[in-house]
Parts: sequence; C-alpha cells; structure tokens
Amino acid sequence: KAGILARAADFAVFYVLAMFKALTLKRFDVAVCFTTPPFISLVGWVLRTIRGTKFVYWVMDMYPDVPVVCGVMKEGALSTRFFEAVDRFCLRRADRVVVLGRCMRERVLAKGADPAKVEQIGVWSDQSEVKPIAREDNEYTERWGLGGKFVVMYSGNFGLAHDVRTMLEAAEQLESDDRFRFLFVGGGKKKAEVEAFVRERNLSNAVVDGYQPREKLDHSLSCPDVHLATMIPGAEGLIVPCKLFGIMAAGRPTVFIGSPKSELALVLRENGCGEVVEPGRVETLVEVLRGLADDPGRVRSMGERAREALSEAYSRERACEAWRRLLEGVVNSESAVKAAEAA
Repeated sequence: KAGILARAADFAVFYVLAMFKALTLKRFDVAVCFTTPPFISLVGWVLRTIRGTKFVYWVMDMYPDVPVVCGVMKEGALSTRFFEAVDRFCLRRADRVVVLGRCMRERVLAKGADPAKVEQIGVWSDQSEVKPIAREDNEYTERWGLGGKFVVMYSGNFGLAHDVRTMLEAAEQLESDDRFRFLFVGGGKKKAEVEAFVRERNLSNAVVDGYQPREKLDHSLSCPDVHLATMIPGAEGLIVPCKLFGIMAAGRPTVFIGSPKSELALVLRENGCGEVVEPGRVETLVEVLRGLADDPGRVRSMGERAREALSEAYSRERACEAWRRLLEGVVNSESAVKAAEAA
C-alpha cells in the first residue's frame, strides 16, 4: 500500500500466481470468486472455459463502481469503461451470481446478469460468538468511562464509502447534553478525519479507539445503547456493510445514516430494530438520538427484536444452508444435462 504503482504491481503478481495455481491444481467442481481483489473473478471464468469448473461470482463490493462513487476513479474515463466491461463480462458468464441485498441485485441486473442466475444470500453473524453483555458486566464500561451515559457507537471500518461527517457533527451538537457519550472505534482511510475532528473541536463527549480483539467482540459491541452505521449517497447496492449483523447478534439497535432504499435500511424497518437517517441530516440524527435516550424501554425492545431477527433470518446456519443448496444445485444441474445428453 506504499503507492498506486506498488499496489498495482502487488495485484498483478497476485493475479498471475493465483491463475497459475488454480490451473495446476486438480479440477474442482465449483470455483467461488470474491470481488476482492477486484476482478479476481476472471480466474473463475478461465477455469470454467478451460477445465469446465462451475463459476460462482460472490459479489461483496462492486468494481469499478465503488471507487467511482468514492471519487477515486472518474466516471466515463477510459480506465473506468474498461474495468466496467470486465465486470459485466464476468457477471454475464458466471453460472451463479450471489448478491448481499436487494439493492445490490438491482445493480447486478442492470449490468446484464441473467435474473435466473442471481441469488441473494445475505451476510450473517454467529450468535454463539457474539452475544449481549450487560453494561455492568462489560469490561469496556470502565475503560471508556461510560458510567451511566447513553452510549452511541460507530465500530469498524471508517472507509471511503462511509459518511463520517454527519455523525461527527451530531456528536458536536450533543456535546452540551451530558447524557451522551460517543465511541468511534476501528480504523480505515477516514479514521484520520475522525481523529482530527474530535481533536480540533475538543469534543469531551467522544472516545476514539482502534480495532478491538475478535475474542472481545461481544463485549465491545454490547457496550453502547445504540450503534451507528453509515454509507455515502450513491453507494447503496455497491456495498452492504456487514457490521449490522454483528450488532444484531449483540442485541443492540442501529441508526443507519444512508439511503432508505439500501438493504440495511430495509432490514431495520422490516424488523423494527433501528432508525434510518439520510446523509447530511444532522439535525434529524440529533433528534433521533435524543428520542432514543428519552425512551430506554424502546431501545431495549429494538435490541431484542434485532437479536430475534438475526436468529430467524440472518443466522450463520441459515446462510450456510443456502450456500449448500446453491453449490449442490450448480453441480447437479451439470450432471442432469450430461445425463440428458447421454440418453
């Protein structure tokens, strides 16, 4: 990550070695290709073409769409058009395309993917790994000085596709309300912006910390009363932040700062386990947070519904079973075709 050229060289070497390794291994029935690093799905297409391996394209982030909406690449530029053509090529030639949400499905179909081959399997969380921990039993209560505060937390990646400004300005407006404490925990490209804002505005109601150990995830995710998740305008369907499902496992509600049409907004509304605020609506976010602080019973019931919804619709077992059916279906469909041809 020393620079663009160094990163490009790193990717290029990885692609070549991955291609070589994939072609020298024994033939597999199915190859599942992620979207990171970008366009590694080309390896899946090569295996499909040369060795007859079934190719499943698992869309996590959409490229080049994400760097375009983040301002890293220019829409309409020659390089953007080239990578867009590569992505459409792979989507159209995959035996199955797996998307994380309904908004992402719309994006994939707009690129020409066959609707019959697109399946939605959401992100999941393990309820046995992440579980609710009471404030009085939580080791982070004293560490972060939470006391009897109403705690609002952003945990995870501060990435280019995340709106940090809205939540930071809300924290500033609520500094005079002694009930609130904000936690900004994690890392990423916008972490420096968060640190600078808190430092320059001298926010006494905010704590900034780094990523926490995975074995303490249930403690860190359980320490706030409510979590924040964010997405910049235009990013809906390009990414589906997986943090929501860890939050649901911890039995906490979420306030999502993003498009009402995104998958996170739909999940929160359908299950009654959070609120949605559009990016830039600082006053609305402040009003929502004050309303939640005034009604602890509502906050508690939303957290309970979040945990229940995870168990019913977004558990690891449910998602892995969907993957089992998909992969077996891809292989069995080929066997059925060969049997029909032989007959």
